[in-house]
Amino acid sequence: METLSTLTARHARDGRLDWIGRRPARRAGMISVHRVRISETGLDGDHRTKPGKRAVTLVQAEHLPVIAAFAGLEAVTPQMLRRNLMISRINLAALRGRILALGAARLHITGPCAPCSRMEEALGPGGYTAMRGHGGWTAEVVTPGTVQIGDAVSLARP
Repeated sequence: METLSTLTARHARDGRLDWIGRRPARRAGMISVHRVRISETGLDGDHRTKPGKRAVTLVQAEHLPVIAAFAGLEAVTPQMLRRNLMISRINLAALRGRILALGAARLHITGPCAPCSRMEEALGPGGYTAMRGHGGWTAEVVTPGTVQIGDAVSLARP
């Protein structure tokens, strides 16, 4: 019989970085970029540059259709959700407390990223509630580095 530790360390496949966004100023629209350097304080060029457990925000690509359905919208884009990185193919919830290898960077997934009241503006009435449980994850930067769309995302090896 396998241990829980063994089971939680195994993923069906690596994930993929599908989108990168940064906010040049508070309340400014998101700017999509193909490549960015992640420093200890977060994404270079993002207005919120502060080291710590919320330096980078991530969202699961597979959750966008769920959020759209709950919000009564045909589609939701990562720009609307105001997260820095959109990841697909690997379950970010299963990586909480673990270190993620992403391009040249290493991120420690620290906890859920709760939706903010701006989701009512972005998604319409009920947008905040539509994102509950699907708002993404926060991360602390362990190793700075450059990432780009298409980079593999995996559990970092010790």
